Amino acid sequence: MIRSSVDLPVSTNKTQEAAQAVSISTVKAGQEVVLVRVDGGGLGHRLAEMGLVPGSVLRIMAKGRPGPIIVALGTSRMVLGRGMVHRIWVRPR
Repeated sequence: MIRSSVDLPVSTNKTQEAAQAVSISTVKAGQEVVLVRVDGGGLGHRLAEMGLVPGSVLRIMAKGRPGPIIVALGTSRMVLGRGMVHRIWVRPR
């Protein structure tokens, strides 16, 4: 009999990290968060080119209602559009 799925061990830290992940759109201005993942391959590659990779520490500088979010990565500031922020997942620092 052939199994259709394989059970692989999952790191507890990764599981907890994924459970705590929220869309960056829900984070309040002034908070620091850690980037967990980006949904969508094209967007993930685009953000990685700008230095936004999993594990990056971001500070939410300002939030538009319902407009873009301004984030700080080190000394750089970036504007993330409304369509992007719903596909960026973070956890509290």
